[in-house]
Amino acid sequence: MEISQSRVLVTGGGKGIGNFIANGLLQKAARVIIVDQDEQLINDLAEHENLVKYHCDVTDFSAVERLVEQIFEKDGGVNVCINNAGIIHSEPLVNLLSRQEKKHSITNWQRVIDVNLNAVFYVTSNVAEKMILKKQKGLVINISSIAAQGNAGQSAYAASKAAVEALTKTWSKELGMFKIRCACIAPGFFDTPSTQQSLSENMLSKWQKLVPVARLGKMEELLSAVEFIIENEYFNGKVLALDGGLSI
Repeated sequence: MEISQSRVLVTGGGKGIGNFIANGLLQKAARVIIVDQDEQLINDLAEHENLVKYHCDVTDFSAVERLVEQIFEKDGGVNVCINNAGIIHSEPLVNLLSRQEKKHSITNWQRVIDVNLNAVFYVTSNVAEKMILKKQKGLVINISSIAAQGNAGQSAYAASKAAVEALTKTWSKELGMFKIRCACIAPGFFDTPSTQQSLSENMLSKWQKLVPVARLGKMEELLSAVEFIIENEYFNGKVLALDGGLSI
């Protein structure tokens, strides 16, 4: 697919990786639609002739259904859907040192699964349905994480990302007959605000030393991976590990 012909939906596009990807594609794509649950972030985004902005809680299936309906009826639809919305959460299964609840919080578990997994299912099911009914070629890119391989202290996060990778493979088989590809990118440790916030300076330094190329990933490298998947129409059902060679 030519990027110049792509109409791209990016969830969680109000900040961080999603915003960088959206802005990068905005310079080349026919249209970029940014969706974020933070209405202030959406309102603060600079206007652009090829940019459409929506405030929506993607963990609410009915809201997503209405959003996708509007996108396809009012904005001409999309042929690339990037499921980027997500949250990083670290919490051990059992914490014996905790003075309160020692087990992993059920509230935190459900919140991570809602944002990182359920939202991907809600958005993709609605977008894929529209693509199929309109008989258009399409692409779904899911953003996973190196943590999908199992990272100590991140039960909910690792489980949600592993499930997203499984959905990627499943959907590539189901949707291929409709000329809709599904692929996934699993970033390692990138130099982003969320990484800085979720890891201490010592922990970040430790991981950086373990990466064979001895540095964090750059946002430009992640954008390049997205562009590669859009343009290479034989890339389907696979997880592109973008981690500098790090294994966890």
